[in-house]
Amino acid sequence: MLDIQLNLYQSATIGALILVLGIYLVKHSPTLRKFCIPAAVAGGLLFSLLNTGFHYADVAEFHFDDTLKNFFMMMFFYSIGFTASFRMLKNGGRILVLLVLLVSAVLVIQDVVGVSIASYMGLDPRIGLCLGSISLTGGHGTAASYGQLLVEEYGLTSAPTIAIAAATFGLAISGFIGGPLARKRIEQYDLKPDEEDIELAEEEEEPRLVDNQHFLHALVMLMVCIGLGTFLVADLKTLDITVPVYFGGMIFALIVRNVADHFNIVIPIREIVTLGIICLSMFLAMAMMEMKLWQLSDLAAFMIITLLLQTAIVALFAYFVIFRATGSNYDSAAYTTASCGFLLGATPNAMANMDALFEEHGKAPTAYFVVPLVGSVFVDFVNTGVLTAFLVLL
Repeated sequence: MLDIQLNLYQSATIGALILVLGIYLVKHSPTLRKFCIPAAVAGGLLFSLLNTGFHYADVAEFHFDDTLKNFFMMMFFYSIGFTASFRMLKNGGRILVLLVLLVSAVLVIQDVVGVSIASYMGLDPRIGLCLGSISLTGGHGTAASYGQLLVEEYGLTSAPTIAIAAATFGLAISGFIGGPLARKRIEQYDLKPDEEDIELAEEEEEPRLVDNQHFLHALVMLMVCIGLGTFLVADLKTLDITVPVYFGGMIFALIVRNVADHFNIVIPIREIVTLGIICLSMFLAMAMMEMKLWQLSDLAAFMIITLLLQTAIVALFAYFVIFRATGSNYDSAAYTTASCGFLLGATPNAMANMDALFEEHGKAPTAYFVVPLVGSVFVDFVNTGVLTAFLVLL
């Protein structure tokens, strides 16, 4: 088999081409548009299927460099930090707390289901956590770290493979179920975007044309957050506080945005958001193209059953509970598709799901502010606490 090793530039090139392919597929497919499938998911999954075919035919296997993929991820999250205006928090604060509580309930359910099925099959119950919130809500990063922890602390040598495979499954499926669920709710209740929310968001931006100078300022501000954020994450680590790598930069971005608001200083929010959307698309395309779908074929029957059950639980919870609890309005439809993203995949999946929905039906600014805070900040903290409790009990 030909082993194709691609460096960071070549990996980014493939990612860009896959994104273009996805945009083409969505543009020319009424079905993909109808179900609000993100372009990066469409193109990335097609490449993953091709890579899987090469693998089984013993022809070739691609290996990518993650450097720029991780950079794009961090730039996206920092752009979200700049949108976290406390002036908009007064509109989304109650929903933020409510979503955190609802998501926390799903985390516990995921781990109870995983542990219960593993125990029923006569396996170590900790393996069930790999098919619960470790991989599904936690994503690949949490799956890798906890998988290694389960090897070192409990001797579960299969844990990393199971966790990564489950995270891969979640990443793939989350982009396909969120859009259809939200679309069904929109059609069922004839939902429309809240015009007052949109007007408030537009007031947050200076009415001007986008230009090169503003893009330069936006890029500089994002890059400064990257550097400062690494110091904060490192300092927290010395205190045995583990946070996502992008957490520090998000905090600095949030501080800068709200200090600027307080002193009426104009910052290039429109350009920052534009750069964030570009980086999100590139990150998701590169994450999807790296999926090794053949790993899923190696899962035992109980793993496949568990993952399908977990998917059904998230879909039903998002469709019935989250939609109704958040008001049964257009924003609720956005929360429905987003929750499928970060409860099965990761926050970028949630944002991509919402972007696809907004492209087809209109924007929901409050949801766009609330979801990344829930998915990228609060969920990680809650998930760590839930997993720690389960490991202690087991």
